[in-house]
Amino acid sequence: MDIHQILKQLPHRYPFLMVDRVVSIDKSKSIRAFKNVTINEPFFQGHFPRRPVMPGVLMLEALAQAAALLAFDALNKSPDDDTVYYFAAIDNARFKRPVEPGDQLMLDVELVRMKSGIFKFKGKGTVGEELAVEAELTCAMRTIA
Repeated sequence: MDIHQILKQLPHRYPFLMVDRVVSIDKSKSIRAFKNVTINEPFFQGHFPRRPVMPGVLMLEALAQAAALLAFDALNKSPDDDTVYYFAAIDNARFKRPVEPGDQLMLDVELVRMKSGIFKFKGKGTVGEELAVEAELTCAMRTIA
């Protein structure tokens, strides 16, 4: 899935879109995607000016956006203007390595369970062979109309 397909599936836009490409999706099981991290990211201006590091919450957001793509694929649907996808819980989040400009954050997310619009995922983000972030994510898909 290239960026044009991702933009059709996710409502996020600059500066909050955290998935650049989907490498693979195993239907209703897992997704592999990545975020190319550049010095041009607006958050680097303040986090931190002398030592730019991607904020941990944005690494979790990248995992959640990949998870949303997997959820929509598992449901065989595209989001509409009346559907929102929220974080419901983040458990066992661990940050193991800083993510810096020039890194490619590889996002691997596994769908553990889905029922009644509630999704449970296990996700990890790596840079090369090094684990940068891991967490269990619970997300809820809701109609707002």
